[in-house]
Amino acid sequence: MSRPRRDDLAARPLAALMVVSGVTHFTNPGYYGGLVPSWLPARSALVAVSGLADVAVGVLVAVPATRRTGARATAALITCYLPAHLEPLRHLSTAQRAFDRPAGVAARVAVNLGYVTWAAAVARRATGRPRTG
Repeated sequence: MSRPRRDDLAARPLAALMVVSGVTHFTNPGYYGGLVPSWLPARSALVAVSGLADVAVGVLVAVPATRRTGARATAALITCYLPAHLEPLRHLSTAQRAFDRPAGVAARVAVNLGYVTWAAAVARRATGRPRTG
């Protein structure tokens, strides 16, 4: 049995995170629907599309031959989610949940920027070649 390549050590958990996140869009759509900014239409459709996108980039990251593209797409996708994490700042007077208050929003943004950094690092390390032997 061969040992995992060095770039697998960061890529595999990122791939798993994205696939699991995508699947949970379908198992818990109400949670994700609550994250969609109020100014966007078709919440259910956006939840489904973003769930499929999460799964797709996760699969791309999991495969060494498509890892670089998948990791770049992951970083771009998570960056696209940042407005959803900033949206609660528009509604501070009615914030009920701790993660909708300023400290919670800051934490959500920091975590997501961490994910973007992680994906960018995976993209940088990816060889773009399938494993042999």
